[in-house]
Amino acid sequence: MQQQQVVRKVVIAGGGSAGWMTAQALATQLGPLVDLTLVESDAIGTVGVGESTIPTARTFVHLLGLDEREFMRETQATFKIGILFDNWARIGDRYIHSFGEVGKSTLLAHFHHLWLEARAQGFGGDLGDYCLEYKASAEGKFFTSETAPLNYAYHLDATKFGQYLRGRCMKQGVRRIEGKIQEVKQHPETGFVEALVMESGERVEGDLFIDCTGFRGLLIEQTLKAGFEDWGHWLPNDRAVAMQTAAVGPAAPLTRAIAHKAGWQWGIPLQHREGNGWVYSSGHMSDDEARDLFLGQLRGEHLTEPWLIRFRPGRRRKSWDKNVIALGLASGFIEPLESTSLHMIMIGVTRLLQLFPFGGVNDSLINRFNHLADQEIVRIRDFVVMHYKLTERNDTPYWDRCRTMEIPDSLAERIELFRESAQIYTIPGELFQIASWLQVMTGQRVEPKSYHYMARMMPPAQLRKALEDLKGHIARAVDRMPSHQAFVEQYVAQRAAEPA
Repeated sequence: MQQQQVVRKVVIAGGGSAGWMTAQALATQLGPLVDLTLVESDAIGTVGVGESTIPTARTFVHLLGLDEREFMRETQATFKIGILFDNWARIGDRYIHSFGEVGKSTLLAHFHHLWLEARAQGFGGDLGDYCLEYKASAEGKFFTSETAPLNYAYHLDATKFGQYLRGRCMKQGVRRIEGKIQEVKQHPETGFVEALVMESGERVEGDLFIDCTGFRGLLIEQTLKAGFEDWGHWLPNDRAVAMQTAAVGPAAPLTRAIAHKAGWQWGIPLQHREGNGWVYSSGHMSDDEARDLFLGQLRGEHLTEPWLIRFRPGRRRKSWDKNVIALGLASGFIEPLESTSLHMIMIGVTRLLQLFPFGGVNDSLINRFNHLADQEIVRIRDFVVMHYKLTERNDTPYWDRCRTMEIPDSLAERIELFRESAQIYTIPGELFQIASWLQVMTGQRVEPKSYHYMARMMPPAQLRKALEDLKGHIARAVDRMPSHQAFVEQYVAQRAAEPA
C-alpha cells in the first residue's frame, strides 16, 4: 500500500484535548512544513476527565513550547508527585505510588534488595522513607527549581487545556472549521480518505487525517473498520460518573484512588476546585446505585451536574490504517487508574512527529507506528491490571472476580519473578519503571520469598548507617519544602521573565 503524493495537508477530525494537543505539536514542531486544519463541533461534547497526568507531561509541555506558569494559570493546574491508593489490597490499607526513585541502587541489585535485608535484620523502616517524592507527597509538600526538581506531573482542567491550546493554535495559523462531519469520502480504489464532507456541504480535503473523535472512532473504525480488541475480561470497569466540586481544603500533590465495592473513586485537586469520579463495572453495580453512592461521598459545593461516561477498555487493532491515524480515545482506552489517558495522546503525537510521512504513506511507516503503539498500550494495560489482580479482597463479587481472574502471561511472569526473588525488570522505552512496579507490588502486600544477598557483604552497622543517612537526607529535604498549596500560589503568580 502506497500513497505516492507528498503529505502536506493534515486534517484533524475532532477537538478536545487530543485534537488541540495534536494541532499544537504539529504547528510548533513542523510549522510551515504542513498545512493544518482542525474540524470540530461545539455541539459534540468531549469526555474531559483526563485531569491527571504523569511525568511525561512535563516533556510534552516543553515540546509544545508552553511557558509552564502560564499553562498552569490557564488550566488551573496543580503539581502531582504521586497517587494515593486506599483500600486496594485490603480495606483500610493505604500506599502511595510516587514518581520518584527509591533509594540508591548498585550494579548488582536494586536498592530494595538492601532494604529487604535490613528489614530481615530488624531495621530499615518503611520503603517510602527512601524516596523524596513519596515523603513529600505524604506530607503535602512540594518544591521545584532548575537545580533541585522533584519528578512531577500535573493535575489540570482538561477542558480549559483544550481551550488554551485552541487559542494558541489559531494564532499559529491552524485553520479551525466548526461543524459536524456528515460524510467521509474515500478513494474508490485505495480506500484512502480523501475528504470530510461537512453538514454545511463544505468539503475538507487532506493528505493525512488524524482521528481524534473519541470512542466512536469516526474515521478509524466507522469508516475504515480497523477493528477493536476488547480487554473487558481483564479490566471490568466500563462506566464512570464524574462531577466537579469546590475545593474544601489545601490542594495535595496527589491524585486519590479510593477502592469501593465495585471499582474505585478518584479525587483530583486543582487550584480552586476538585475533579471527582466514580469508576465502576456495570456488571456489578447499576448506574443509579453508582450515582447515589458517588454523590453521598462528595464534599464541597457541587459545581456541575454529574455526568455518566461509558467506555470500553481495549485497543484499536490498527492505530494507523491507510492515511488515517487514531490518537487519544479513538485509538483505545484502558481506564483512568494510573492517569495514562493524556500520556497516550502525548506519546502518540510524539510518535507521529518522529515517523511523519513527508514522502507519502507506506506500509513500513504504518507497521512501525502500529508496533510501537501496540507495545505501549499492552505494557500499560499489564501495569493497571496488576492493581486488581493483587488484591486480597473477597468481600464483594467484584473484588473476588479480580482476585481470581486469569491475567496475561506477560504480567503473570513479572509478578511471579518478584514474589519468588524480588527481581523487577523493565523493557527499554517502557513507561513504568522499576520504582513504580516496586511501590505497587509492595503496596499491595506482595512479600518476596527471597532476594539478592548482596547486602550481607556489609557489616550490619554499615548497612544501618547507610540507610539512616539516606533516610535522614530525604527527611531534611522535605522539612525545608513549603506546602504544596503555598508553592503553587506563589509559582503561578510569577510571570515569565521578559527576554533580554
